[in-house]
Amino acid sequence: MNRGLVILFVFIHAWAVGQGCSDAGFCTMGAMKPDQPFNKNTNVKLRSIEFSQYYGITHFNNHIWVSTLEANIGLGDKYIVQAKIPYLISSGHLGTYQSLSDISLSVTKNIVRTDELDINVTVGTKIPSNNGDQQQYQGRSLPMYYQTSLGTHDLILGASIITRKWLIAVGYQQALDRNQNGFWWGEWRKEDPADTSYILRYAQSNNLQRGKDIMIRVERDFRFSRFNASIGLLPIYRINRDDIQVPSLINNSLTPKISSGSDGLALSGIYTLGYHFNVNSSIKLLVGNRFIQREKNPDGLSREFVTSLTYSYRF
Repeated sequence: MNRGLVILFVFIHAWAVGQGCSDAGFCTMGAMKPDQPFNKNTNVKLRSIEFSQYYGITHFNNHIWVSTLEANIGLGDKYIVQAKIPYLISSGHLGTYQSLSDISLSVTKNIVRTDELDINVTVGTKIPSNNGDQQQYQGRSLPMYYQTSLGTHDLILGASIITRKWLIAVGYQQALDRNQNGFWWGEWRKEDPADTSYILRYAQSNNLQRGKDIMIRVERDFRFSRFNASIGLLPIYRINRDDIQVPSLINNSLTPKISSGSDGLALSGIYTLGYHFNVNSSIKLLVGNRFIQREKNPDGLSREFVTSLTYSYRF
């Protein structure tokens, strides 16, 4: 069996058993993107328009669809500005909700370029499309799994080293404020005390302050004339636990509460398979395989299975 067939077999196996990866957005921004091109024999085009279709399913059987339009614009031969505009649909036991999701903006600078490697650094941000409490059910706030926005402004930093065979990237993401999500169990108990068993499975997220995340991407790339593939690991470590504020049933005060189990390691395997129609057009399939999951995810970002298909046009 030749090397190309071995890669294809591994990819199909990952598709069959994949459990997904997810984060607050920074592992696909700028220098931290998977499967980045590296070809010193061709003049790489620094402008592109990409459209991707994502599908994920959560532990609670929520179905998530995200359609994303992405633009990358080269400024000279050192800088690339990236903008991503996603539209999200979330469907589950408590209904289907959809709207524009959070906008990502970043600037990436190439600081080292040789025949053997590139080193890039990225500074970016995420801008919320709403306050994280737009989706409600019969006047009650829904968990973050149903929300179309994280509801926070985020700072994102990253860097990568790229060679012909390897991509190693690191990233940092920090929410700069709390969102205004209002999901807490007491509100549901008051309104419907006889039927709260389903909703109590979700972690509370009232006035959520997400913890800080760091990531490392280690990826082995395989490049052929038209096909390319990659196999990698993506550990994301939440440094501190998520912080929520639970309202009192007696008065209007808020009680700070740390969400136990929301910190620690989430580890995924990432697999991609791409095909280049020509120098301008390409298509890529990505699948994630979750190995380690956090106990709780008040931010609603946990996925049991994810996949995305992306079309890219470079000019």
